Amino acid sequence: MAKKQLVNPHLEGGPFYFQGGPDGVLLVHGLTATTAEVRPLALYLRDAGYTVAGPLLPGHGTQSSDLNRVKWQDWARSVEETYALLRSRCRRVAVGGESTGAVLTLYLAAQRPEVAAVLSYAPALKLALSRPLVAAGYALSVFGYEMKPKPGPPAESDALWQGYDTRPTRGARELLRLQRVTRPLLPKITQPILIFQGKLDRTVDPAAPQEIYDKVGSKVKELRWLERSTHCVALDCERRQLFEETHRFLERVLNKESGA
Repeated sequence: MAKKQLVNPHLEGGPFYFQGGPDGVLLVHGLTATTAEVRPLALYLRDAGYTVAGPLLPGHGTQSSDLNRVKWQDWARSVEETYALLRSRCRRVAVGGESTGAVLTLYLAAQRPEVAAVLSYAPALKLALSRPLVAAGYALSVFGYEMKPKPGPPAESDALWQGYDTRPTRGARELLRLQRVTRPLLPKITQPILIFQGKLDRTVDPAAPQEIYDKVGSKVKELRWLERSTHCVALDCERRQLFEETHRFLERVLNKESGA
């Protein structure tokens, strides 16, 4: 019954662990999504020689009402546990995520200076919402209301994305709380960071990736704009470019760190 609430229920969306080489990569999906959102990138990096893991965040992959029963701290704890698993088995670990997953890994990187690198895909540090809409969302969250998103233009990512077909307002409220906690921590992030943002993204405020780039304490930082991509950059029409540039970035910063 619950699976009927998932868009593209036939896709694999559970937690994953792909054994590869000595360096690890943690990948985290976004709000209302599942690991299907980052799985193609994970498989690409696995084939490139990395050990890659991704949690299914609490409240996801079941039924949308479950997302109204969790806090952002539950998501952060799940990310921390998967990071700890990789850390126990890998020489170095890079962390990354899509949308809300990107914010969660920014939060993690600020707490864990030993993180080797940060990968931020459409980081949802600020949403493309007006203040009245945010206020309305807070008010509706008291009742656990679920909103039907306004359809956007068709994107190549639509067939590859799995998640809820509604937006639980309490889950969205927890994202806003996560944003507020994470923003002051940006200067504490000193690891090399790669940021990707789609030019056609209608979910994330276009100022968000630039804010991250400007405020992090990283000496090595790159911001890439994808001209034809919407919000789910890791699944959209320029994903091959994203995969390849992510791989090159990791090879460059990890080899430099090891003195190779």
